[in-house]
Amino acid sequence: MKIHAHALLFDNDGTLVSSLDSVERCWTCWAGEYGITAEEFGRVELHGRPAAEIVADLLPAHLVPEAVARVEQLEVADVPEGGVRLLPGTRDLLDSLPADRWAVVTSATRRLAEARLDAVGILPKTLIAADDITRGKPDPEPYLLAARHLGVDPAHCVVFEDAPAGLQAGRAAGMTTVALATTHLEDELDADLVVKDLSALSALVTDRGVEVSVRR
Repeated sequence: MKIHAHALLFDNDGTLVSSLDSVERCWTCWAGEYGITAEEFGRVELHGRPAAEIVADLLPAHLVPEAVARVEQLEVADVPEGGVRLLPGTRDLLDSLPADRWAVVTSATRRLAEARLDAVGILPKTLIAADDITRGKPDPEPYLLAARHLGVDPAHCVVFEDAPAGLQAGRAAGMTTVALATTHLEDELDADLVVKDLSALSALVTDRGVEVSVRR
C-alpha cells in the first residue's frame, strides 16, 4: 500500500516517543496529591487528550488551573529521569523528510512537548501543542491548524496516531489516517492503515510530495 501526501502530521506520545512509564508515575503521584481514587481515575480517558480536559473531568473548576500546572511540573521534571524514549522507526522516518513537510501535533503543553522532544533530539519546525488550540482531540482543530501552518490542503495530509481520539480528530479534519498499534490493540484502532509502529513504514520525497509505503 502507498499513500501520497503533501504533509505528514505526527502525534508525539505513543507515536514518535514513548512516555507511558512517565505518565503513569506522574499522574499517579498527582492523583494522590489531589485525593483522586483509583476508581475515579479509571473512569477517565487519559490517552491522547489535553491534561486540562482530563483534570476538568476529575476536579472542581476552581482547582483546574493549579492542578494542570502541577501535573505539567511533575511530567517535565520526570523527563531527565528516563521519562521518554524514541519508538522504533521514528528517527529514520523523520530524517527522510524535509522540515517543511511534517509537523508534530500533540495534546501535551508546549513546555512538556518541547522537553520530551529535546530529550530525544527531535526538533520539529512546526509544533502544534495544547497551548495553541481551544478544542483538543478528538476535535479536528489541532490537525487543521497544523495543515494551515504548513500551507497544505487538509485533504493532502496524513495523520499518524496511536490513540482513538487522535484518529477521530484526523478523520474529522478530512485527512488520511495511519494508526500505530503501540498503545492500543489493532482492533481498537479505526484508520485507513494500521501498522505496528513507524518502523513498518518508509517515505520517499518526490516533486509531487511524499509517498509513504509499507515496508515488505
